[in-house]
Amino acid sequence: MGSAGLLVAATLIAGAVAAPTATASAGDGAERARHGQGQESWGVAVAAARAARAGVDWKDCPADWGLEKPIQCGWVTVPVDYAKPYGKQIKLAVDRIGNTGGERERLGALVYNPGGPGGSGLRFPRRVTTNNAVWAKVAKAYDFVGFDPRGVGKSAPISCVDPQEFVKAPKLDPVPGSEADKRAQRKLAREYAEGCQERSGAMLPHMTTPNTARDLDVVRAALGEKRLNFLGVSYGTYLGAVYGTLFPRHVGRMVVDSVVNPSREKIWYQANLDQDVAFETRWKDWQDWVAKNDATFHLGDTRAEVQDKWLQLRATAKKNPLGGVVGPAELISFFQSAPYYDSSWVPVATVFSQYVAGDTQALVDAAAPDLSDTVGNADAENGNAVYTAVECADAKWPTSWQRWDRDNTRLHRDHPFMTWANAWMNLPCATWPAKQNTPLDVRTGKGLPPVLIVQSERDAATPYEGALELHQRFKGSRLITERGAGSHGVTSLVNSCVNDRVDAYLLTGELDAKDVTCAPHATPRP
Repeated sequence: MGSAGLLVAATLIAGAVAAPTATASAGDGAERARHGQGQESWGVAVAAARAARAGVDWKDCPADWGLEKPIQCGWVTVPVDYAKPYGKQIKLAVDRIGNTGGERERLGALVYNPGGPGGSGLRFPRRVTTNNAVWAKVAKAYDFVGFDPRGVGKSAPISCVDPQEFVKAPKLDPVPGSEADKRAQRKLAREYAEGCQERSGAMLPHMTTPNTARDLDVVRAALGEKRLNFLGVSYGTYLGAVYGTLFPRHVGRMVVDSVVNPSREKIWYQANLDQDVAFETRWKDWQDWVAKNDATFHLGDTRAEVQDKWLQLRATAKKNPLGGVVGPAELISFFQSAPYYDSSWVPVATVFSQYVAGDTQALVDAAAPDLSDTVGNADAENGNAVYTAVECADAKWPTSWQRWDRDNTRLHRDHPFMTWANAWMNLPCATWPAKQNTPLDVRTGKGLPPVLIVQSERDAATPYEGALELHQRFKGSRLITERGAGSHGVTSLVNSCVNDRVDAYLLTGELDAKDVTCAPHATPRP
């Protein structure tokens, strides 16, 4: 998902860069107790006080992290179990780059989560070193801070299977043709869950969004920030929503972009079913665009013709995997980036066009795994392990195969692009060997300032209804809707209607008096 702001008076923002507040206020403690987090509330206060005293020992980043100077790296120590803050500890990798303006312009740190769950935020400071124009104004006022959440990347990484085995191809066709196909996929899902227990069992009960939100509060304290300024995209919006619920008085300015529906009824089983519907809609949007550009791509001048060529490609790869390694599963993994991100529209259409014109190798190169890229494969396996562990631990999933089979069979009839692939990815949660929890009831706590919500109307990964739901739950929030658009992650796209309002909010705390609807960003051009 991955990859999901607040109005605060200027006096509060000035307070955000004052001496660090390590422990939660009594009001915050009462707020978390109301959510059944009493023991963990004490634990996070202990860990935050410890982190505030220790700070972060910033140094040049290790050479193999790919983070150039002047980005600095460090570590923040957190307990594995917040109910036992003096028990086993792990270290979270953090990095930062200082604000580019003067000291008088500085408003504090802006902490980023890109989503997932399982995404690394360590590349966030590179928006400064690579001169990202969209974020230049905000970078003058804020240190850009990234981190690897628990279990991710450099932060006590978890694993469920050997990475080289994880990426091997071709995998089974996600769309079952028989009951035997379903039994084979169920077996793989059960074995994957067992692998998570075997390789990372001690961490699994603690791989939850509330624990990551507690980690975020410890990071805030270690940075010396009284309040957290936060940018969350995709799953990062749910992390922000949970943080805002648990620590309403610790929130400074928060922007959530491409919003996970925080309703308890949606986390996470129903949310994934909703994705299947939204992906089908955005897949058709891409096909319509390809058809309009038939003079470039030669894939047909109607959606139906483009779809027919997709089905032909899929059938060919099912019968004889391209290059021996690209079957239907690998095709979906490659083509799904088009409904995810507008930036993938041209590259995916180009490779598809090359294949239809007779260049099979271009598609093999794009969609096949690279077994020589052991670092990248380890990252991919780790990201999938964290995704699975967090979603499985956050909520109680259906254990009845009959329900999974019924729901996905029904959805597949009208939404075939992603439904079964999504189902098999999440099915390990049906036999998850560790504790599963009741999702937090995301609500407005006392002291929560207004949050800025940004969402495209036709987002596939985080459907629009999620933004409306969070908007309703976080009183005083403002919603910016990008009308008619569907790219995932709006705040990094060039759209002055969105960009100017995000800048104004983060720099001054100003929000529009009412929700805003923006015209879409520019459509990709071939």
